[in-house]
Amino acid sequence: MKPALQLRQSQQLLLTPQLQQAIKLLQLSTLEINQEAARLLDENPLLERIDDTANQTYSGSNDTGTQVTERTESSTTESPANDDTPEWGEQNFSHAANSSPDDEDDGYQEVASDRPNLREHLLWQLNMSLLDERDKKIIGLLIDALDENAYLAQPLEEIVEIFPEELDITLDDLETALVQLQHLDAPGIGARDLRECLTLQLQAIPEDVPGRDMALRIVGEHLDLLAARDFSRLKRLLRCDDDALRTAQDLIVHLQPKPGMAFEHRAADYVVPDVLVEKVGGIWKARLNPEAMPRLRINQVYANILQQRGDASAQGMATQLQEARWFIKNLQQRFETILRVAQAIAQRQRQFFEHGDIAMRPLVLREIAEQLELHESTISRVTTQKFMLTPRGIYEFKYFFGSGLATDAGGACSSTAIRALIKQMVSEEDTRQPLSDSRMSEILAQQGIIVARRTVAKYRESMNILPVNLRKSL
Repeated sequence: MKPALQLRQSQQLLLTPQLQQAIKLLQLSTLEINQEAARLLDENPLLERIDDTANQTYSGSNDTGTQVTERTESSTTESPANDDTPEWGEQNFSHAANSSPDDEDDGYQEVASDRPNLREHLLWQLNMSLLDERDKKIIGLLIDALDENAYLAQPLEEIVEIFPEELDITLDDLETALVQLQHLDAPGIGARDLRECLTLQLQAIPEDVPGRDMALRIVGEHLDLLAARDFSRLKRLLRCDDDALRTAQDLIVHLQPKPGMAFEHRAADYVVPDVLVEKVGGIWKARLNPEAMPRLRINQVYANILQQRGDASAQGMATQLQEARWFIKNLQQRFETILRVAQAIAQRQRQFFEHGDIAMRPLVLREIAEQLELHESTISRVTTQKFMLTPRGIYEFKYFFGSGLATDAGGACSSTAIRALIKQMVSEEDTRQPLSDSRMSEILAQQGIIVARRTVAKYRESMNILPVNLRKSL
């Protein structure tokens, strides 16, 4: 076959760089948005952050900011004139204008406490002891062998094989060192298993404490029966009544099965809500949180220089100016879309804000997409890692979406509401005769909500509620 040239027409969907950036910004969280803004501020001199002094300088001027000017030139749709529509001038990006510069909290940063970790604490205890240097070194080696829960998971027989022969450390030395380690400040540290950990903690309790001896016997001989809540067999084996067993059980359940957790350093997770939901005039309304919005504008000095210079050397700055305009516009569009979705959620789930989880209605992404005339994928991006602050707490947007189960009345009940009902039933049950999954399914059916037993079990497990045999108490 002879090669030949042919002309062919075809259609292809291409994403412009501006549209790609808009999609990217929409799916980023508040933290990631601020990181992206910080990155562009470092790279693009045409983009600048509006600080408090700049706000005060321009507040009395007729110039409402380059940001508003850029929006007027590039936007083709007018926003409805209502109180919920955000404006994007300099004065609206600043959330610090209402705060006093003399606020006491402004000059201080939160400093994390310098708490010692498990190893540091034990080594400090060891150095304060009156043991000789050789014993301290051996105990220090055992401290290094502890896991994050303060257990000695590796057998002593394996540990002794690690040491060089010239150190002359025997198995007896390790066993003695382990006993000394277990008698340092925190009882339970250095245990080989849960049984030994609980026993060490009970032995540290004064002997005259009621229930101590029976608790030691339960931990040493019948811990599996206690875990299975087999109280009848426990009373028969221990030859005790309900009160004595309850006293011993209370001692055991207040022990720490993982002593190392007391020394964990966990940084607090802070969530900055994107929107605030509050009741205004009997209607639940959403508004943007100024704390979550980067305060940006075009650097007017560089923009004026660019207008005065028309040579080729200004081409790079012109590109950066266009990029800055795109970023501000896409950032503006991102927050407007978030606000629209939040307001739609507030309207659909107003009963939740009034009465809590039990009043949550079934809601899927398609409903919000159809109401706002947006694509489902857009709603999915908006509801991921976006949070709203409500009088009932902070919730991710996705929390308000869930499938529903049919009711006898022909309606639907959301899975969130069913979880709330299950949680309420468990909290109000008689712990001596807790409700089984089947029984909770029957109770829901009596309320007109048809839920299978396995569905109840799935919802119960998702809330970390124990099964019926493990919820039983004396």
